[in-house]
Amino acid sequence: MTRLDPTARLGTHEVTNQPPARGDCDLWVTDPTLRAAVARAGGRIAPLAEYGAAMGTELLRQAGRDANRHPPELRAFDAGGRRLDEVAFHPAWHRLMAESTAAGYAALPWDGAPGGHVTHAAMVYLASQVEPGHCCPLTMTYAAVPVLQADPGLAAHWQPKLTSRAHDPSARPLALKQGATLGMAMTEKQGGSDLRATTTTALPEGDAYRLTGHKWFCSAPMSDGFLTLAQAPGGLTCFLVPRWLEGARNGIEIQRLKDKLGNRANASAEIEYRDAVAHRLGDEGAGIRTILTMVHHTRLDTAMAPAGLMRAALSEAMHWVSHRSAFQRRLIDQPLMRAVLADLALDWEGALALGLRVARAFDAPDQAPFARIAVALAKFLSNKRCPVVVAEAMEVLGGAGYVEESPLPLLYREAPLNGIWEGSGNVICLDILRTLARDPEAGTALVAELDAARGADRRYDAALQAFRARFAGPPDAAEARLFAERMATLLTASLLLRDAPGAVADLYVATRLDGPGTRVPGAIAACDTTALLDRLGPA
Repeated sequence: MTRLDPTARLGTHEVTNQPPARGDCDLWVTDPTLRAAVARAGGRIAPLAEYGAAMGTELLRQAGRDANRHPPELRAFDAGGRRLDEVAFHPAWHRLMAESTAAGYAALPWDGAPGGHVTHAAMVYLASQVEPGHCCPLTMTYAAVPVLQADPGLAAHWQPKLTSRAHDPSARPLALKQGATLGMAMTEKQGGSDLRATTTTALPEGDAYRLTGHKWFCSAPMSDGFLTLAQAPGGLTCFLVPRWLEGARNGIEIQRLKDKLGNRANASAEIEYRDAVAHRLGDEGAGIRTILTMVHHTRLDTAMAPAGLMRAALSEAMHWVSHRSAFQRRLIDQPLMRAVLADLALDWEGALALGLRVARAFDAPDQAPFARIAVALAKFLSNKRCPVVVAEAMEVLGGAGYVEESPLPLLYREAPLNGIWEGSGNVICLDILRTLARDPEAGTALVAELDAARGADRRYDAALQAFRARFAGPPDAAEARLFAERMATLLTASLLLRDAPGAVADLYVATRLDGPGTRVPGAIAACDTTALLDRLGPA
């Protein structure tokens, strides 16, 4: 459809010095850094090229804005007072869900072909640039598949629907659906991250159980089922709770939807189980061990999403500075502006490289020990940098970046989320210490990855040696953040030294490992900014 340009000559003035509308923007073609990283990690090019082209269209970017402006609504009752416990979404949400589901966002890692997790991780990165909220139900559906292997019967029943390419939001039993999603409901008011404090009870009844209790945070309450934890006679146990039974609704009541800072297009809720039918996954008493399989996979997505958010923010900033002038010079030609953007681009480069390296380990069974430790390191570091990058990109646009017509407010609200979801910073850092203490193979794999870059840069070698001297023994818990931040930064530097252009790796090492310690973006020595900004792709 032909679209007329907006009118620039107005009654009182002519609109000048404003960037043009972005129009369609192929997220795959315009991102040479992503393309190179995916190829290096063994991802599948064809589905990503198709998905990146679709997600970058003006149509789907508008759908992302519409889905956030028209958030989901709880429909607890029908007109006659009968319980519905359903969530209604704007059509834009369903358009996004259908596109990502059809692309294989949740299905590709489980189809047996190589590179599935890398391809999935790259899709997380692409989707996060357009509308991050719809990633939530798809991420949990992806991560639920390996958990179901604890019960082959349940897996045979559920997995074909979870890995379907059809988006089917209908309220009906699984057997009648073309596709399905799974959510998660673990957090309770009194426990938070302490899952052992769970009070929801599970009583055996025939081949199933009946659950009674509350969940203070249920992710994606519109899903066709939930993985959840409850206290069974044998201890804390993992269950699959279907939303819909044959001919009836299960005993799951949505108390209210959460009024969140961001992630507005997606629903999150408080729910109660009232004698809800549930199916056990794994042994009684093994609930945390079972559910951690899901958490492990969702953490991959929480490590990749910030790279996508940073990329989206920097893309908007580059578009602005490439078409905006001040004091007779384009902003992109101003040395200080280039220094700020180049410094921010380093955090994006590092997050993308680290996230896809972790995804490659998910694809290789022999690299499972490395995946266990590296996914936590990537999640921690990338999410600590993400809010800073997005805020600075907003500042590049000035007041225009603070207005909802810009994508920056949506990205800014989203920036803290992945640092909270699936374990906030302190939880992740303590998990890193526990993993290294209990899993010698993970530590060995991490050491090998760090040593692989030795000899490439004397500053890196010195920083690695200093780190090992500083933490010659097990770190104290109070220093867990210092340990995690330094370890993750060294790991990122190791990857960039081996795979990124020399200018990128050199500046990362100079500013993150060898610099004076300031972390004000742009407070860097004069450097080759062109090599860094060119990797952001065309403005």
